[in-house]
Amino acid sequence: MNSTCPYCGVGCGVCVTPQGPHQATVIGDPHHPANAGRLCVKGAALGQTLTPQGRLLNAEVNGQRVSLDAALDAAAAGLRAVIDQYGPQAVAFYGSGQLLTEDYYVANKLMKGYIGAANIDTNSRLCMASAVVGYKRALGADAVPCCYEDLEQADLVLLVGSNAAWAHPVVWQRLMQAKLQRPAMRIVVIDPRRTASCDQADLHLPLRPGSDTALFSGLLHWLAQQDGIDTSMLPHLNGVDETLTAAAQWDMARVAEACDLTVQQVAHFFQLFSQYERVLTLWCMGINQSATGSDNNQAILNLHLLTGKIGRAGCGPFSLTGQPNAMGGREVGGLANQLAAHMNFTEADCERVQRFWRSPAIAREPGLTALDLFQALADGTVKAVWIMGTNPAVSMPEGNRVAQALAACPLVIVSDVMAQTDTSAFADILLPAQGWGEKNGTVTNSERRISRQRAFAAAPGDARPDWWLLSQVAQRLGFDKGFNWQHPAEIFREHAALSGFENRGDRAFDISGLVQLSNADWDALRPVQWPVNAACPQGSARLFGNRRFFHPDGKARLRVPATPVVAPREPSYPLLMNTGRVRDQWHTMTRTGLVPRLMQHCDEPFVSLHPADAAAYGVTAGGLARVQSVQGWISVRVRVDAGMRRGELFVPMHWNRQFSQQSHVDLLVAARACPFSGQPALKQTSVRILPLTVSWQGWLWQRGIAQPTGLRYWARTPYPAVQRYAVAGQGAPQVWLDKQVVLSGCHRQVATGSGNDYRLLAWRDGELQLAFYAGSVLPSIDSAWVAEAFSHAPQDAAGRHSVLAGQAAQGGASGRIICSCMAVGEQTILQAVAQGCRTTQALGEKLKCGTQCGSCIPELKQLLLSEVMSEE
Repeated sequence: MNSTCPYCGVGCGVCVTPQGPHQATVIGDPHHPANAGRLCVKGAALGQTLTPQGRLLNAEVNGQRVSLDAALDAAAAGLRAVIDQYGPQAVAFYGSGQLLTEDYYVANKLMKGYIGAANIDTNSRLCMASAVVGYKRALGADAVPCCYEDLEQADLVLLVGSNAAWAHPVVWQRLMQAKLQRPAMRIVVIDPRRTASCDQADLHLPLRPGSDTALFSGLLHWLAQQDGIDTSMLPHLNGVDETLTAAAQWDMARVAEACDLTVQQVAHFFQLFSQYERVLTLWCMGINQSATGSDNNQAILNLHLLTGKIGRAGCGPFSLTGQPNAMGGREVGGLANQLAAHMNFTEADCERVQRFWRSPAIAREPGLTALDLFQALADGTVKAVWIMGTNPAVSMPEGNRVAQALAACPLVIVSDVMAQTDTSAFADILLPAQGWGEKNGTVTNSERRISRQRAFAAAPGDARPDWWLLSQVAQRLGFDKGFNWQHPAEIFREHAALSGFENRGDRAFDISGLVQLSNADWDALRPVQWPVNAACPQGSARLFGNRRFFHPDGKARLRVPATPVVAPREPSYPLLMNTGRVRDQWHTMTRTGLVPRLMQHCDEPFVSLHPADAAAYGVTAGGLARVQSVQGWISVRVRVDAGMRRGELFVPMHWNRQFSQQSHVDLLVAARACPFSGQPALKQTSVRILPLTVSWQGWLWQRGIAQPTGLRYWARTPYPAVQRYAVAGQGAPQVWLDKQVVLSGCHRQVATGSGNDYRLLAWRDGELQLAFYAGSVLPSIDSAWVAEAFSHAPQDAAGRHSVLAGQAAQGGASGRIICSCMAVGEQTILQAVAQGCRTTQALGEKLKCGTQCGSCIPELKQLLLSEVMSEE
């Protein structure tokens, strides 16, 4: 069975072989053009996410299990009551980039065309909204010009605000393979942090956060002085004079000052850009998640338009989508400021969409975007919200306020695959949705490529497709005729027909060439890039090669980007915090958190900071710290990283209340946004850091998932047969444990030492039930060895003493997992280095690390380098 990975916007094809209930083998599809057989570790572990553990199997109303029909009746009745009393603007939907296009289409049609309000937004607002504004302002359409083949054909690749080696590993591996085959290719990484993506970079520019427009405006001015403008492009552009005049203020010295770079670094970058004809710019959240996100995008687009580096092989502006189907959602109008099929809220577009849908109403103005939507919940303007497949209680800024808003909302409907999330805790109505492998539809990746996600597993319990749940509620609201589909292919055909409806080439998105697909044809659909129509029946790899754009006059529009805004720092909050992904996790961990091997690389929430800052603020590597902002605080483990800029921190975005006590970073982030896109500025928050005071730290291992209480810090990591909790508290650890855990019927083995050193094992019927290791400092144990004891408990005294010690009697610990694909730990790698493996290739031959997805290769190189330096 061929399908598509449900993680990032790369859109990798996968081949799935079911291995019985809740099991499947997943490998990369060698024939899918997005990945040609490559997969990252998350994609390769998809089969392990099919577990029934934690699934939402049945509907609930007010915390009570009910039939699915009863829950759908309650949802429709609740929505109808709100609409009748307060009007359609009192209702809102909030969706996910993990919905399929068919799901999105139905939600958008119901909200905008039948309920009659545009209050449907999505977590894509947190991902790509600024890129959408940039593309629409400059090119006249939300249309990415490039394709992945450009990775192999570029001479210079700029990676801006993106750690692609971790966030888009397959794109990164394609790029690394291209550089291996064409060593003359140059790569520039523009990012405040030194990340894994800097490993193969020819130049890293660690610029000041938020200074991107200064860098690109300065480059544009320098190129204008050096005859680097493509004069053949000028007849196809509006706003040239204004843009170049504004750029003239950015001489090299001013750029260096604004970006906190040396003049030599800036000059090197400018000269590199001017040397190559085929330049590809890849960017992601570091550009988009900013108070000037739309203008950051504009500065990049200005550069490519004025230099003519667009619409040709190997060059162009190419945003890397974070969400798996963010683009598919935008195609159907899944954002509050769009209508379906890339139409807008003009009178003509509104009339056209309503006429096509034959709907009783049509939204005639943009609705509430994500930040405003949750504010409207808080102030009572919105009385009912339906949240689909996403977790805004974790992912939205000012998480405490979002939680309060959800708690105050009279009607919260949540459709999801998981029973317990931070958001589902506030649900009045829970609807069980189908997950990956169970649902059937299409997704669109970063390069406009539509691919099929196919069902191969039976859905558990009462789980149903999102489009079906929405349609059933729509019918109960009295909208039978518009929502009587029997198969998702019918929805796709309607979506395709709308894309071509009265489209005379003035709308970029057009898949009318797929309108005639039968159900069987749709089921067999091969990946294809839009537009797909009479002019391009086989799809379109690149756009704008004819230099005609989608503004009415056919010209692209340049625009003067805003002057960089440095995030304000108050004396009480002197540090600047950045947020982002780690390698093996996805969003709020509702899927990846189920897979033990994906939790081994980064197994706790952490903060990274420069060694000098750690010393200045009294925090130590491996210790615990509290990070605070005006909005709230979190507790995290400390990592010291010389690749960080001074005065800046990095905290990952993934941890939530299911996996940690108080560690989800958006508790700290203010609800600031780009004024044009509404995309939150998640990358620049003023904070302070201080040590977290505890009497003891330790490890609690137990078979069941039960959140500890009475602690200053805890974080959970799943293992195959047991849950491991990192814990820390005040007082005596044995007193806390006695209050926390009931060990009736268990045989205990205890070891105590000086101070707070305390260890305990609990056995029942020959099985290890609990292990606890505590001390004044965090005890050093071999987690893999302890985890194995819960699967195959030692039966002899010596074996039990080894478990109590937390170390195998013979052989050393493998250490922190570096290669998740092959489960190879840091100490194992260092031992191999000491035995003569001095290259990543040699390590791969001996240990197999780095031979699968390759995303651990930068860390392997760092270990090799550190070992060589220690010998010198």
